[in-house]
Amino acid sequence: MTKWGAAALALGLMQLSAPAEAAGGKTLETVKQRGVLNCTGHDGSYLGFAEVNDKGEWKGMDIDLCRAVATAVLGDPAKLKIVPISWAQRWPSLQSGDVDIVIKASGGTLSRDTELGLQFSMSYYLGTTKVMAHKELNLTSLKDADGGSICIPAGTTQEQQVAAYAQKLGIKLEPVVIEKTEELEQAYFSGRCDLYAQWGPVLAIARIAKGKVEDHVILPDVLAVEPEVMIVRQGDDNWVDVANWTLSALLFAEQEGITSKNVDEMKAKPTSPQVAKFLGATPGMGKGLGLSDDWAYNVIKKVGNYAEIFDRDLGKDSPYKMDRELTNLWNNGGVLFPLVVD
Repeated sequence: MTKWGAAALALGLMQLSAPAEAAGGKTLETVKQRGVLNCTGHDGSYLGFAEVNDKGEWKGMDIDLCRAVATAVLGDPAKLKIVPISWAQRWPSLQSGDVDIVIKASGGTLSRDTELGLQFSMSYYLGTTKVMAHKELNLTSLKDADGGSICIPAGTTQEQQVAAYAQKLGIKLEPVVIEKTEELEQAYFSGRCDLYAQWGPVLAIARIAKGKVEDHVILPDVLAVEPEVMIVRQGDDNWVDVANWTLSALLFAEQEGITSKNVDEMKAKPTSPQVAKFLGATPGMGKGLGLSDDWAYNVIKKVGNYAEIFDRDLGKDSPYKMDRELTNLWNNGGVLFPLVVD
């Protein structure tokens, strides 16, 4: 081997053995310098995911994920600005820099990846697209609804999903496409539409919120399964890493039994070397991401783990009392799992 070859090999081995450090993604540095994370809200109420309470405060699962990212980066869930935007505004707002990340019940799709220049986190919620109908119509499935009218949220994947499913069944449906969720639900519940196509959890919540569970039936048809993801601009790999590891931290904490109530005790007496690293009791959790070593501790302490978020926004501690179903951990009958802390 020549001396140049030996030098190149040595350099390569040094690079492989050297600890990885964050490249300092543009968005991460921008958020740090600004001191505030700009994250998506909703142009109205998207119950359970992005809504405003009677004190004028944002709440919901998507909002709590925004709070978790803000805490991971800035150490404080209050260092967050919620930007109310419509479905159609999501991508222009992200590309222009008005928001730093889209967390708005948005699915990962091919066109969004390859045509819009976006990239996705792991899925934080696996949702199905379903259809609700007025019970008085006596429909047993969507095939019975031939010729009926169907309310669909504008600017979403549900438009394509309804069209494709109707074509598959060989039926015709009259679409009534409306942007704002409140107006869309008003159109359905007032009888303007025979049917209402939406993300399954939203249909269940709407039916409960209106107090009309007995008057409406959610048909058994599943039009599509959609993984809901956090979305960032393509090419900012460090920033999507932050999104992925923030979600993973919520899931890892639940898996290991770490909650906002016992996190201090767990940090003082870690149950494993992985938990010690995760909570910042030993170093290494933050450097490669461009974050502090106690970022995950801060997230769990100030926002909670995934189960705590789900329960207060959608589950047993919320008005909606939803079951987690597929949106459960891998060891509890679901499909969600954390990345490995090593």
